[in-house]
Amino acid sequence: MAAANYNTPQKPLTRRDNEFLGDFAAWERANAGDNDEQMERLRRNLRKVRELELTEKQAEAVHLYYDLGLSIPQIARERGVHKSSVSRTLARARERLKRYLQYSW
Repeated sequence: MAAANYNTPQKPLTRRDNEFLGDFAAWERANAGDNDEQMERLRRNLRKVRELELTEKQAEAVHLYYDLGLSIPQIARERGVHKSSVSRTLARARERLKRYLQYSW
């Protein structure tokens, strides 16, 4: 009869089932340091990079996509270009932003 216990499938342990992980997340939120100064520096550098380092096309695409929330097909129709052109422009802009902002932290 003891062999029957070994054959029963066990329910996998989930994050919610584990009380310790929940307690750690709550502790981490309560004891996390204040990062307002770092976030302000990142925002300031982001504005600077967008103004000085992105091309006009890249800056416009970033503004339309992230600030105004337009989709890539909407931007393509508005600018009269193919969707892939908008996608590549955004990818290049993100790479340039990443390159310049990686030192902001």
